[in-house]
Amino acid sequence: MARKKETTKNKPFPTLEKARSSINSLFFDSEKHSFDYLEDNLKHKLRGYQKSALLHLYWSQVQKEVDEDYNQLLFNMATGSGKTDVMAAAILYLYHEQGFNNFIFVSNTTAVVDKTRENFFNSASSKYLYSSPIIIDGERISFSYIGSTFPVNPESNTIYIKLTTIQTLSNELNDPGENGLTYDDLAKFKIAILADEAHHFNIDTKKSNKKAKEENSWESVLDHIRSLNSANRQLEFTATIDVDKPEVYEKYKNKIIYKYDLDKFMNAGYSKKVFRLQANTDNNQKLLNAVLLNEYRKRVAKKLGIPNFKPVMLVKSNRIKTSQQVEQDFLDMINNLSSDDLENFIVRNQKLNTKSRALSETYKYWLSQDLSKAVLEIQQDFNLRTTINVNEGGTKGILSDSNDFRNLNSLEDENNPFRIIFAVAKLTEGWDVLNLYDIVRVSETKESITMNSTNAEAQLIGRGARYYPFVYQGKKSYTRRFDSGRDATFENQLLETLYYHTINDSKYIDNLNKSFDKMDLIVNKDGEYDTYTAKVKSSFMKTSFYKWGNLYYNKTEKVPDTNYANIGDYGINNLTMDIDYNQSTTESNLHDKYYNDVVRESDVRYDVVADFSNPSDYRLIKRALARNKFYRFSTMKKYLPMVKSVREFITSDDWLGRLRVQAKVPNEYDQSLSPFEKLHVLDNALKTIQRNIVKNYQKERGTNEFVSIAVKDVVKDYQKSIPKLSNKTISEVIKPKPMSKSDWFPYDWAIADQLETSLINRVESWLEDLKKKHKNIYLIRNEETIASWTLHEFENKDVKHYEGYMPDFILVLDDGEVMYQVYMEPKGDQLLERDAWKQDLLESIRPENIEIIGETNDVRLYGVKFYITGDGRGIQDELKKDDLI
Repeated sequence: MARKKETTKNKPFPTLEKARSSINSLFFDSEKHSFDYLEDNLKHKLRGYQKSALLHLYWSQVQKEVDEDYNQLLFNMATGSGKTDVMAAAILYLYHEQGFNNFIFVSNTTAVVDKTRENFFNSASSKYLYSSPIIIDGERISFSYIGSTFPVNPESNTIYIKLTTIQTLSNELNDPGENGLTYDDLAKFKIAILADEAHHFNIDTKKSNKKAKEENSWESVLDHIRSLNSANRQLEFTATIDVDKPEVYEKYKNKIIYKYDLDKFMNAGYSKKVFRLQANTDNNQKLLNAVLLNEYRKRVAKKLGIPNFKPVMLVKSNRIKTSQQVEQDFLDMINNLSSDDLENFIVRNQKLNTKSRALSETYKYWLSQDLSKAVLEIQQDFNLRTTINVNEGGTKGILSDSNDFRNLNSLEDENNPFRIIFAVAKLTEGWDVLNLYDIVRVSETKESITMNSTNAEAQLIGRGARYYPFVYQGKKSYTRRFDSGRDATFENQLLETLYYHTINDSKYIDNLNKSFDKMDLIVNKDGEYDTYTAKVKSSFMKTSFYKWGNLYYNKTEKVPDTNYANIGDYGINNLTMDIDYNQSTTESNLHDKYYNDVVRESDVRYDVVADFSNPSDYRLIKRALARNKFYRFSTMKKYLPMVKSVREFITSDDWLGRLRVQAKVPNEYDQSLSPFEKLHVLDNALKTIQRNIVKNYQKERGTNEFVSIAVKDVVKDYQKSIPKLSNKTISEVIKPKPMSKSDWFPYDWAIADQLETSLINRVESWLEDLKKKHKNIYLIRNEETIASWTLHEFENKDVKHYEGYMPDFILVLDDGEVMYQVYMEPKGDQLLERDAWKQDLLESIRPENIEIIGETNDVRLYGVKFYITGDGRGIQDELKKDDLI
């Protein structure tokens, strides 16, 4: 049998694994690694994985073997994940806790050095990474830029940083001039080296190559500096370390201290989504498509009230001559564009690009607009003044020109005019643009389709996928916010999606996909979806119910803090929590196919992890609480106003004092849970409690007073886009059901999953009996992307739920004198227990329990049990009992 090739995903990294295991153990002292002083002095709030990276660094520096085994470490973190923020925090950590005053920042390009100078020294720059001023333990800390060597008599509270390219540093040290920098000079100091884009300093397998020899000499320079003092440290940062090469793996297997891969980063929502548009069109056609999509995105942002939203395009070529010609052709095309030209282009391409959702939606939008005005806007946004060509850098690099650097590194700024960039060299290092939304790959006569070429493009796309934290509804987010919910429309998602407009060459696409896989870059192919549209029937819009009728939801009122007196007020049953612990499903490949693995109760056991009433478990409980920042008292107090202390929270019967956490463990796991495994289970339990606390700490609760909302504001046309290849179970697959001949259903199509379709069919089976009692019958489908109302629990329960809830259907029955409206919800078996409170809410809605504000006695509201497959809970019997059938 052939041996399976070892990949990056399964290569062992002993230092990383040892750090992770030690940090996750019960015996790692959580009290000594508080990074509050870092949070206070950094411009950006540290993300969870960035804190983990710093925690790994902290662990390494408190080991006894630190000088021998942990003096050179590598952070392998995804493009766009904020490596420079980690570096900025590491400087303060090494200064404050390890006594480092002197730092050398080194990279292989002036672009990265110039960018880092802005990051660390220019407090007026939008790229500056620190708070201003920097204060630690009440002392103001200054940064000082070093031109040559470090001062023998340093100023107090000062961090000295030398920023240099590796080429310059190598020349200085290996060929020193008069009063130049020497190794002897550096030997006088304790120095921390910060090596960015560190993959340039690796041992290359092709040692006969001149460039490889040069890079190896650069590596030797850093090794020599590090060896001058046993206390010296070298921290390296890169997204692209090639550990699949044996020599590189051997060098770094014990030096990688932290890894955060790109697919994990993207899946967590920290990036734009990426779609690939491939076509055989000429360059101008491809560019005009990109412009239309780009301008559509800009208008969407304006409609949503997002200020200063400027989406940028990048046009990528292989040769300078081609890039210059494409730029001139593009400017001529835009300058000569007329509304007739644009309309003809859109109409013609609308027929050709039916498989592209992005372009189909773009064409549909522009055909509904004033194209004369559209042309003026395009010509104002894309012209010589808003175009930048950065192909004159030559061998010195694409960002070697200082003006180009300032322009490209400030593209998000309001006063930066540039909308389109023409480039040949790869913009993969030293460029932190966030508002790049379209990359256009120019076609050329002799197309380069090598893996080196596509690797560079994949890196460029990964850099362009960085999330743009625009302000929406007064808030800035650093993760995608339109992935789900009623705001998850195609238009909104345009603001969080990068499109790569590329050539359609089979070998090129194959190599590009391999490059994506190598980087763990998640790229979607545009067009692999089905879009279903449900339109309100004209016949329904003619009814008096549509024109003047209402639907109803209950009012809310403010909740006083005294109402949050125990854990039940947060919707939490404080007796027992069962947490799945199944090692076989803790990790899965992003691209693996979905399968539904049903576990029988007889195949599992329940191990007690923590009993909050048992003092002997307090050490474990406190350790778990210390690992979660939410359970610091200052944070808890914001959501738990009646809790007096953390101790009361974990010991009082009103709070977690009666909580029992159990692990649901497969029987084949034939050993007791280790302390670390128990801690992992308890972490998950506490996170569940945290989510419930935050979710239920609402300042409003439901009342029994119901108010109206117009039917026409709820029943509107809508669309749903469904991936063709779904990773959902069969019961969740959404399909359209034709309803044009069913006058009792307001829409021409029911876009529903299997269970929802079953409910629709069940109601249809009741029609003959319903018509004996009622003149008008409608089954209203509530679409969450349209409706803006919710029901709220209004009965006083021991366990409270303050969040809103909107049932999927309302059955409207009108007998000519009284209109009955019945709230109905289909529910899968797996959700019945979790959502039981919603069923209780529905069943509490009865005429005798509520008051309808502003209505006479001609409306009655009811709620019924959840509908499950085959009407197993008997909602038909409920309706008969209430004399509605």
